[in-house]
Amino acid sequence: MIKAGIIGSTGYAGQELVRLLLGHKEVEIVWYGSRSYIDKKYYEVFGNMFEIADARCMDDNMMELAAKADVIFTATPQGLCASLVNADILSKTKIVDLSADFRIKDVATYEKWYGIEHKSPEFIEEAVYGLCEINREYIKGKRLIANPGCYTTCSILSLYPLVKEGVVDPDSIIIDAKSGTSGAGRGAKINNLYCEVNENIKAYGVTTHRHTPEIEEQLGYACGRPINLSFTPHLVPMNRGILITAYANLSNRVSYDEVKAVYDKYYAKEHFVRVLEKDICPETRWVEGSNYVDVNFKLDLRTNRIIVMGALDNLVKGAAGQAVQNMNLMFGLPEETGLGHVPMFP
Repeated sequence: MIKAGIIGSTGYAGQELVRLLLGHKEVEIVWYGSRSYIDKKYYEVFGNMFEIADARCMDDNMMELAAKADVIFTATPQGLCASLVNADILSKTKIVDLSADFRIKDVATYEKWYGIEHKSPEFIEEAVYGLCEINREYIKGKRLIANPGCYTTCSILSLYPLVKEGVVDPDSIIIDAKSGTSGAGRGAKINNLYCEVNENIKAYGVTTHRHTPEIEEQLGYACGRPINLSFTPHLVPMNRGILITAYANLSNRVSYDEVKAVYDKYYAKEHFVRVLEKDICPETRWVEGSNYVDVNFKLDLRTNRIIVMGALDNLVKGAAGQAVQNMNLMFGLPEETGLGHVPMFP
């Protein structure tokens, strides 16, 4: 059995990790970390865990945890994992970091967009960006994985084949993204209160959202050069889900079948990426509670542009599910282990 510890287990992504790992036949959770609920039984924080998870919440002592766990998941705010990790810890255990601390390879870019000093830049080069469908072979056996963000996972997977194959001009990309409120975390914030969110939709982080450099960096690797794109997120009044609609100029005139062949080249054998049938638009309700991401596209030959759409559950494929997928690869398990959930509806 793989012994797993979770730091930040009482946030939304942390609780989703608990839910998935409790159903994973190869994993035992040995540490439910939480600064806010130390010594409380886990089910006292989440009533759905009654008679399922009655262990008491622990602190975030990563050094102690490293001696007990084969893998540590850090579902924490930016900066915490980087401030805790060290060479001794990494010599004893593996880490899947769900924050952005090791996603961006350039320290100056990280510090500019996140507004904090990076506390352990010496591990950035070693960290592997954990987008399994693209970096699968690099993830296997590694000890430090940077779990991608939710907006970024949806955006990159939706656009990657087109950028990689030169179908679009990457500098023309505009991404319009929408997220449910769980993406903002479980902490109490006035802007996330029911009366503030219900019956409302708003853009936020316009030109400044922190996932922008992450998307640019990864798609830049795909086309072999740095790129600039526009990314605008929106908050919508639902619990879960990410929907992106991206627009890009076509490099040449192409047919539907030609573009579909490009997507099939990369995703036909991928378990968790579903390229939908022609003219079917992805919807968040058809991926909720699952590790699937649905993608599709529509050609607009009148304007010589392509419209690309993607949908995923921000807490599963956008966070905890992807983290489990990464863990499976790190330990040599079948990638889909513990992630076979059919999307929930309604």
